[in-house]
Amino acid sequence: MKRVEVTEFGGSDALEVTDAEKPEPGEGEVRIAVEAAGINFADIMQRRGHYVGGPEPTYVPGMEAAGTIDAVGDGVERDEGERVVAMTGQNAYAEYVLADAQSLFAMPEEMSFDEAAGFPVQFMTAHAVLHEWGELEEGERVLVHAAAGGVGTAAVQLASAAGAEVFGTASTDEKLRLAERLGCDHPINYEEEDFRDVVDAETDGEGVDLVLDGVGGETFARSLDALSHFGRVVAYGAASGEPGEVETTRLLFENKSVEGFHLGNALQRDPQRVLEAVPELQQLLAAGELEVVVGERFPLEDAAAAHEAIENRETTGKVVLNP
Repeated sequence: MKRVEVTEFGGSDALEVTDAEKPEPGEGEVRIAVEAAGINFADIMQRRGHYVGGPEPTYVPGMEAAGTIDAVGDGVERDEGERVVAMTGQNAYAEYVLADAQSLFAMPEEMSFDEAAGFPVQFMTAHAVLHEWGELEEGERVLVHAAAGGVGTAAVQLASAAGAEVFGTASTDEKLRLAERLGCDHPINYEEEDFRDVVDAETDGEGVDLVLDGVGGETFARSLDALSHFGRVVAYGAASGEPGEVETTRLLFENKSVEGFHLGNALQRDPQRVLEAVPELQQLLAAGELEVVVGERFPLEDAAAAHEAIENRETTGKVVLNP
């Protein structure tokens, strides 16, 4: 089979297509013939060597894959040919991948493999940072950074469905039109205007109740400025390459708070807190009330080009690889 390996930490040229034997499923595992593998910014941070606790080269990246069950291990009551999507942790950039049979998600019949590969990480993350960690309430104001990205497009839809007033940032008007179609009330082009100024103008200086920040750095600092009293930021990434920093005095005098969220760690330590939302999300997707936005598709051998497109902010929604 073909697979993509990260041979060393660095740029996209560290991604190399190699040949390997098909992996054999062990007890409790299934082998999936991959039709689509989701790309997440965490894959890029790992490739750069900037991901805390990330894998060491050489390794096969990719946290989620959709396809058909190709083989089953001992003790597994699943059928070959079954359409599934799985969070694999690693190894999804390949023609075949192993997955724990207990970690599989059923695919609605109407959902394509590309859409399914965009479901687990982005929708579970979006729901968690909005609700389980962000404690969003109806009528509150929420600011979603990178509103046209994978997690962003999911978060805009979920926040709007929850009755929130949604502010969203993106780098182009085209991306903002997408965010607006999905339910963003106040699209903000951060290349042309300061999101803090827009928030102040639209809220009479009160600020937003919740900010979802996967960027870090200066964006995180400005997000604290854009918060209302008793507001909160949920930090779930650092796409800028710089961590967000905060002095506690900035929090205590205005009763602001900062929460951190990491999907993998949360699933290990308190899985039910994340997974209890999955059945509802699947129902909403099957009913067409939520949309997995697939923006770009790349062949497996073009994984490096896919990473570059994401890093250059040339993509919207979910980016997938098709073996």
